[in-house]
Amino acid sequence: MNVRPILIHPDPRLKKVAEPVARITPEIETLAADMLATMYDAPGIGLAAPQIGVGARVFVMDATRDPQAEPAPLVLVNPEVTWTSEALNSYDEGCLSIPDQYGEVTRPAQVRMRWLGLDGKTHEREFDELWATCAQHELDHLDGILFIDHLSAMKRQMITRKMVKLKRERARA
Repeated sequence: MNVRPILIHPDPRLKKVAEPVARITPEIETLAADMLATMYDAPGIGLAAPQIGVGARVFVMDATRDPQAEPAPLVLVNPEVTWTSEALNSYDEGCLSIPDQYGEVTRPAQVRMRWLGLDGKTHEREFDELWATCAQHELDHLDGILFIDHLSAMKRQMITRKMVKLKRERARA
């Protein structure tokens, strides 16, 4: 498992729609392991393949917040939403590709997703609370959508300017 560098917005690779994965291969298994290592190292609760420069429809997540609880990592390949609740939930979202910036995003409170697991089988599960927010946030990444795209134009521009400045400062360091 390798920790990979996370792309910082603005980066054109973050705005591209990821390609479906044809089948589970050793390369996909390695990608998933690296993504989990990168997510936990960051630390974060979710990471999509485009965030590390890979244009594949894969994301990982573990929204277990209790440090005493066992980790519950999930790897979702070719995920799709099969149902969303009418009830909504607002959450102050952040993103590993937009460090230290947050914004309130409203999404369905519950979501059911279907995906291909690393075992090659189709899985389906309903998520709620932080898990639902995380799953929808990561699925957005696979469609080239960032959480800031759900914010007002002014807030989005302000955050983008901060990220451009951050990238400039990191390049000089």
